[in-house]
Amino acid sequence: MYTEQQLQALRDALANGVRRVRFENREIEYRSIEELKAAIAAAEADVAKASGKPAIRQVRIWTEKGF
Repeated sequence: MYTEQQLQALRDALANGVRRVRFENREIEYRSIEELKAAIAAAEADVAKASGKPAIRQVRIWTEKGF
């Protein structure tokens, strides 16, 4: 279960291009930026679930005219 502070630490790490994140008394190094982004998505879902808000999902539709 992630907290709001942990989510913010993950976002700060992504914004700075850093793969290593420190939470209270432990440090985690992610193997890639994609793995860090996945952790942010999981943290956002946990925080939304804990606060009672549904997770925001986006659907993008792309069409192109032509045959």
